[in-house]
Formats: sequence, structure tokens, C-alpha cells
Amino acid sequence: MAGKWPGAAGLICVLGDAHLDVVVRVSGPVAEETDTPAQTLVGVGGQAANVAAWIARLGGRARLIAARGRDPAAHLVAAELARLGVDLAGPVLDGRTGVVVSLSQGGRSRSMLTDRGVGPELAPGAVDARWLAGCGWLHLPAYSLVSWPVRDAALAAAARVPYRSLDLSSTAAVTQFGVGRFRELAAGLRPDVVFGTEAETAMVGDIPGAEMVVKLGPEGARAGGRVYPASPATPVDSTGAGDAFAAGYLVGGMDLALRAAARAVSKMGAMP
Repeated sequence: MAGKWPGAAGLICVLGDAHLDVVVRVSGPVAEETDTPAQTLVGVGGQAANVAAWIARLGGRARLIAARGRDPAAHLVAAELARLGVDLAGPVLDGRTGVVVSLSQGGRSRSMLTDRGVGPELAPGAVDARWLAGCGWLHLPAYSLVSWPVRDAALAAAARVPYRSLDLSSTAAVTQFGVGRFRELAAGLRPDVVFGTEAETAMVGDIPGAEMVVKLGPEGARAGGRVYPASPATPVDSTGAGDAFAAGYLVGGMDLALRAAARAVSKMGAMP
């Protein structure tokens, strides 16, 4: 199916967050009131930024539309995304860059402590029509729909692009927003593809008219009633594996999606 999508050969736009990721791979349970040995990595992150970077690494053309702060971290984020081949667009706002701390459990699972900074403050009036020029496909994380004013910016952008995909992103974020409310909003978006974990898709349910692509972690993925086995990998850190999967799917379909996820889980950090 991916071969006939404009996004497969043209410009794929992603609208959402770009911030700093701090990945912490702990050796065991966190000990209270003392030290716990760990490996750490600080780099660029944000689900939208991750997807855009993986699209570029996998041979696609990617543009990230994101609000940025004025602090030194924002300059670091912009420089790294440019190095990775991402065309970065979006307003520069007063405020600070977000930071997400990911606690990785040996590549099998991870939990996140999230501070999105100025990311949700992208307003529809700040979205320049030129940023969407040439976009055949728009990818939206759920994070871009559950906060305001970025939600209105995302919906306005989606109305200008022929094909759309949605990642359900987070059971916590959807629950806090309201499952029924989110489902109605997602249906109104009319996405062509919806990505989600088993827990996320079970919570939200099928979105009418969308192909539901379920990420099964080490078991692979499910789409169209078929389960596709995961590509071989030695898990190190699962941070960003789902974002690599979505990017691979948009660029080249299921086979590339599974290979990208395997590459992502085999190293620390969400970026390629």
C-alpha cells in the first residue's frame, strides 16, 4: 500500500514537539536515598522530531513543523536536526525547550517523565502556509492533538494536506484528554493510517476509514488481519523504536518499518 502514497516518494511533514531527551538505562531497581548505577545519553528527541529524523535517515524527505524556544537547548536541537537532514520550520517563542527523561529497562520497556516546554504553544495563526507547501503527507503524534493551541494548528495543517497519519502515542495522554473526546477528534481528522501499541489501540478502538497498524514490540506488528514478525535485534533501549517504525512504514511499508524498529531498539537513544 505504501507505494501509492504521495508520502512514500514526496515530502512528509511532521507537526509536533522537538526537545531534549535524557535516556537513562538503569541496571536494576532504583535504590532510594543512594546511588543506582546507570548509563545515560542526552540528545535530541520529541516524538515528531524522532519520526522526521528517521524518515530522513531512511531515504525520505522530511520537514518538521515545531515551536522552538530561545534558550541554548533550542539551538542544539535545531543544529542536530539539520545535521540529520530534517528541514525544520516553525516559530521561535519566548520560553524554554522541553525535556523528556526516559527510564529504559534493558531495551524491553521504558517509562517517561515529560516536560514539553514550548512545544504545545504552536498556534494555528503562527503556521505559515509555505511550511506545508509540497507536503503530500502529514504525520501527527497524539501529543499534537491533546494540548492547546497546538491542537488547532494540527487540525488546520491536516486540512491542507491530502494524506494523513496519526500515532496514538500515549495511553496516559489520551486518558487525561478523554478517550471518547479523543476518538471523536481522531475520526474528524480522517487519517489514512493510525499507529498504536496494543494498549493504545484497545483503548481508542478502530478509527473509521483508517488502516490500523498495531505495534507489538518484540512480536512485530499487526495490520490488515496479519501479524508480521519483528526483525532480529539485540535490545538495548526501546526509546524511539515506535517512531522509527512509523517513519519506516511511511517511507517504504511494513518491511522497512520492522527493520527500522530493530535498528532503533539496538542502540541507546531515539534518534537514528
